[in-house]
Amino acid sequence: MDFAVNEQCHANDECGAYSAFTSNNKPVLNAEYASQYHDPSGQANLCQASRSAHIRTLVLPLELDDSYRFSCD
Repeated sequence: MDFAVNEQCHANDECGAYSAFTSNNKPVLNAEYASQYHDPSGQANLCQASRSAHIRTLVLPLELDDSYRFSCD
């Protein structure tokens, strides 16, 4: 496989499971939905963890209604 797509690996503490991809420079695309990532401190913590895990993370509303969007990239 060339890449992986995940939902809520940070919320579910499962981002480490994607090291087979990241260690081979393959992208892991992740979507998070928790409202804790809507404030600056939550965003900073999430983005720091995402960068450390080499995972690209996007925060979206659970309803996917485009009312909120934040990217760590």
